[in-house]
Amino acid sequence: MITKNAGKLRKPYFKSYLQLVMSSRGFTVEEAKSFAFDELFQSDEMKNGEETYQRFLQAYTELLEEGKTGDK
Repeated sequence: MITKNAGKLRKPYFKSYLQLVMSSRGFTVEEAKSFAFDELFQSDEMKNGEETYQRFLQAYTELLEEGKTGDK
């Protein structure tokens, strides 16, 4: 996925991306986070800026919480 010049990516973008990875690859939330981090950030938290990374973490945390309560 190309994100060059995409600006600050939003939490819904990351949440959708993580859900897609989970669905298509059969990953857990944790596995999807690791995969997405490598793909989107090339293992560098600051690659796309701190704000974008924080939104990525928010999306991950939201998915974790939904998994605990069974919400979708």
